[in-house]
Amino acid sequence: MTQAAALLAEYVLTELSRPDGPAGPGSGLPLNRRLYEALRRALLDGRLGPGDRLPSSRELAQDLRLSRNTVVAALEQLGAEGYLVSRVGSGTYVHDQLPRVRAGTRPPPRADAAHLPGLSARGQGLVQHHSARDLEIQPFTPGAADFSAFPVALWQRLQNRHWRAARPEMLDYTTSGGYGPLRRAVADHLRVSRHVRLEPEQVLITTGTQQSLELCARLLADVGDTVWMEDPGYWGAIKAFTACGLRLHPVPVDDEGWAPPPASAPAPRLIYVTPSHQYPTGAVMSLARRHALLARAAEANAWVLEDDYDSEFRFDSAPIASLAGLDDDGRVCYLGTFSKVLYPGVKLGYLVVPRAWIEAFRQAHYDLHRPGQLPLQAALAEFIEMGHFATALRRTRQTYAERRARLLQALAPVLSLPGVQITGAAQGLHLCLRLPPALDDRAIAATLAAEGISVRPLSAYALARQDLRGLLIGYGYAQPALIAPCAQRIVAVVQQALG
Repeated sequence: MTQAAALLAEYVLTELSRPDGPAGPGSGLPLNRRLYEALRRALLDGRLGPGDRLPSSRELAQDLRLSRNTVVAALEQLGAEGYLVSRVGSGTYVHDQLPRVRAGTRPPPRADAAHLPGLSARGQGLVQHHSARDLEIQPFTPGAADFSAFPVALWQRLQNRHWRAARPEMLDYTTSGGYGPLRRAVADHLRVSRHVRLEPEQVLITTGTQQSLELCARLLADVGDTVWMEDPGYWGAIKAFTACGLRLHPVPVDDEGWAPPPASAPAPRLIYVTPSHQYPTGAVMSLARRHALLARAAEANAWVLEDDYDSEFRFDSAPIASLAGLDDDGRVCYLGTFSKVLYPGVKLGYLVVPRAWIEAFRQAHYDLHRPGQLPLQAALAEFIEMGHFATALRRTRQTYAERRARLLQALAPVLSLPGVQITGAAQGLHLCLRLPPALDDRAIAATLAAEGISVRPLSAYALARQDLRGLLIGYGYAQPALIAPCAQRIVAVVQQALG
């Protein structure tokens, strides 16, 4: 190893190990992105000058003790952004025109976004919680679906057919809440599979759960109103409610799901729950708790937002009936998405609202969002009507069931350790490996992230609770061959942490 290569490797290793750095284990980024950040900083800091030759990817991988694939991915990204140039038969070089920060004049670290001047109070709260970049799809990211088997050719044919036949009104905004046949298909599906009592007119097609949450928050609550949030809870709902200026009141979750808060709790305007598969713990809300929740909502004149994000994937029994199916008072808004069965980028979800609010929600949806994409909605309606959605659901359910079984088998040895258990494995695309409160689940997750295993610490989803420790392990996007070795590594790291 040359002296320049040794100094570069030392610098990069230091950046990769800095807990608070953009390339450190606490960044939440996958390893190839962390390496990219470390190398980019090395180049801008002048560790290599314009025109200097980099060590080969094989040499870098050896020096940094990383896989060659990780190194190649980082170098390719730097090349695509113009930091590096490759010369056939010669190697990889620093770009001749690379801007550089001279030694000793490096700008101060960027301020934490939560303290940047000029952000509104809502903006300050918005950036304090999880960022979507922390949820970039990786093999064990919780909630991520495997869309690699999606029938792209069929989907493209359906879209092309509707684009060729599109009438002028299909290219305009829609004031009806969505394409009629798609709303009817959604209503039929929910009546049969989720026992929701509804008519197609109650269905609004949105761009997904985030838009549905934002629409409910804007129409049903005012700035400063209180929303009861599950604790721990879904980061996307936290974002949506914070952006709308609502006050979050944490409601603890136990083995029966949402636990009714005491009478002294601030009166809610909204109650947000994931009753069929609580996110992130996986708890299923008991029937008694469901009735108690509806009673508290009626007593407080509050509205319930039921996020049924992955109810299609229940492996040991039939899907549990929805909370909306128990609602006799018209207090539940039901939210769902197509992304788990189709693919995330389809950006289509649905919101079922009580009959009294149909016109109000349609008007607000139009005024705030200018909904459209009618040819895409028409293609999805035909996809459902022709039975392809049901076929895709059966296929993905079987695929996830097999991956879940592999993961549970590989994690079995850790269950003999004191205070360790698995929750939420009966449904969905992730399970929760619960750990003793004394363990640092964030440190464990960071250790695994450094090895390319992207699990999430349970404590990161807490609003007020200090007793939660665990790892969220997704299996939807995990390739079967990776499940056993990665799970074995998780077991080893947890065993080491327990001493």
